[in-house]
Amino acid sequence: MEIRRALPQDIRELLHFLKMRSKYGVLLIFVISLVIIEKENNFISRVSDKLKQSPQALAEANGTETSPAPAENGSLASLQELDAAFSQLRSHLHNITLQLGGDGDPEPRRHVLLMATTRTGSSFVGEFFNQQGNIFYLFEPLWHVEKMVNFLPGGASAVASALVYRDVIKQLFLCDLYILENFISPAPEDHLTAFLFRRGSSHSLCEEPVCTPSAKKVFEKYYCKNRRCGPLNVTLAAQACRRKQHVALKTVRVRQLEFLQPLVEDPRLDLRIIQLVRDPRAVLASRMVAFSGKYETWKKWASEGEAPLQEEEVQRLRGNCESIRVSAELGLQRPGWLRGRYMLVRYEDVARAPLQKAEEMYRFAGLPLTPQVEEWIGKNTQAPRDSSGVYSTCKNSSEQFEKWRFSMPFKLAQVVQDACAPAMQLFGYKLASSPSALANRSFSLLEEAQPSWVT
Repeated sequence: MEIRRALPQDIRELLHFLKMRSKYGVLLIFVISLVIIEKENNFISRVSDKLKQSPQALAEANGTETSPAPAENGSLASLQELDAAFSQLRSHLHNITLQLGGDGDPEPRRHVLLMATTRTGSSFVGEFFNQQGNIFYLFEPLWHVEKMVNFLPGGASAVASALVYRDVIKQLFLCDLYILENFISPAPEDHLTAFLFRRGSSHSLCEEPVCTPSAKKVFEKYYCKNRRCGPLNVTLAAQACRRKQHVALKTVRVRQLEFLQPLVEDPRLDLRIIQLVRDPRAVLASRMVAFSGKYETWKKWASEGEAPLQEEEVQRLRGNCESIRVSAELGLQRPGWLRGRYMLVRYEDVARAPLQKAEEMYRFAGLPLTPQVEEWIGKNTQAPRDSSGVYSTCKNSSEQFEKWRFSMPFKLAQVVQDACAPAMQLFGYKLASSPSALANRSFSLLEEAQPSWVT
């Protein structure tokens, strides 16, 4: 076919040649014509042999009844036979795919959003997905967005922020990591940045080919933990995202579940949302340690009673609990757009039975739980007691999750219980009626998890 398309140019050249060498022109044209005719005949013959199968064979390949016999010239008798021929071709290509892939059709691409708030154990649970080698995992990419939105003149409303978060999440799930360049400060140059927040918490950003050779005299604020890498190349990261089979993202900056409906309904995504919650008393106790400067009033009031507890701080606590509760109630109501896409998980249940809960989360997401994930869970939930730092994901989980009970003053627990009672009731957290009940190891503050929490 390529020769045929090139023939007009060849003829023009031949005519020019004939003017100069008329003695050999006729012979040369004759030879070229024979070559073209032979190639075309061979091509047509091969195509004809493929299509001139018996109607019975074609019908069996396509699962249809036998059609009338083809005409004597070998042309197909019906479009049905043509469809059968293409069906055979698809089957042949599928067999090649099986040989190359080894396990049949690839898994459908999943998108997992781990939705939580600060100090709920989301970093620990996020590792369940970070450890799966075929998942592209991002740790708190909205950190950059929040910084940019908050520093805008006049700030932004909660609704405006939620819409920006949603749109950025969508692009990240589609592997458009360039969207982050609009929020990283200082701005990346030539798609290179040494300032991606907690890059080291994502295996996908610290393995080849994303991990480029380290560059001297380049300050990296957020570096890879186990190897030296150069500044993050956003282009290489986007390519790595597209190569991975699935994408998972952990964020503590999305509170309103209803804003995620456009993502759930986007045909390009197969989104599964896991909302992680924790006893608000434990959350406050953890925040008072991790973010000490922001909770000075709480600490002084709890320990000394010197500074009065500001009502606005209690209202902020109540508002946080309510936003979590409202989102959870929406998910548990099973609206049509969210059915089969939402799962509620308590951190306490994960801490008590991490492997079991990991299996449940993977089953909900439609993903295979790999031996690497199981091995990581085994190693990182039986850690020595002194290895649990503020941001550590290596914990003796069965002992850590109720540690707050024995250090929190009861009057502080009462404030949380009063502010967050509706959320605690929904999630099955029992109220402590006295200091002895709060510190009594034999008294469980946790009701059994409900099967209905997986929709």
